[in-house]
Amino acid sequence: MMQNTNQENTKQISRWHTFQTQDEINQAALNRILAAAQQAISERGSFSIVLAGGSTPKSVYALLKDADADWSKWHIFHNDDRCLPVNDVERNSLMARTTWLDHVAIPAHQIHDIPAELGNVEGAKAYANTLAGVATFDLVLLGLGEDGHTASLFPGQAVDNSADAVPVFNAPKPPANRITVSQQRLSNAREVIFLVTGAGKQDAVNDWRNGVSIPATLIRPKNGVDVYCYGVKI
Repeated sequence: MMQNTNQENTKQISRWHTFQTQDEINQAALNRILAAAQQAISERGSFSIVLAGGSTPKSVYALLKDADADWSKWHIFHNDDRCLPVNDVERNSLMARTTWLDHVAIPAHQIHDIPAELGNVEGAKAYANTLAGVATFDLVLLGLGEDGHTASLFPGQAVDNSADAVPVFNAPKPPANRITVSQQRLSNAREVIFLVTGAGKQDAVNDWRNGVSIPATLIRPKNGVDVYCYGVKI
């Protein structure tokens, strides 16, 4: 059973937004990211964003490739990745690089891929060290699986907040070995946006809105989360 001992007395604040087309949700996400970046750079001199994998984020990244932004101030992180070779097409880091990051002028040392090729234990230790010096994230992007998972936080698995990045064993979706940023660290963010698209997510959305404890409900930043939806009823 999924357990959450560190934030068991808190409740997630969620704001739900519906869009009529894929283009609308993509554009809304793009605008939100660029606005968050502009505000963070203006107030704090840099912008930290945590990326999600999946088809909808990929569409947003394709738009970011052509956006006008102060890329020199952006710092890129990932919420999870699969323990596969660096150039495997299933790696979230490769997707983000080929779709967006390789095409803009973000300094290489400000792009922090999860070293999942090291294996889930050693890779998680290395990424936890990377995150140790990082303050509150400015913006975290997350998706939602049909089973209610987000990042690589899966139902039926104990919540591990022992480090900022933790190994995942026996994931119900292949590959079994993964690395995820922990629930507590993902919640340490000024803004969190879930991008939820497709009718296949309807049951997970229903559970979420009806108060069922699914992994997505574990993300509990102080300012709440925004859930952008297309193709599901809310």
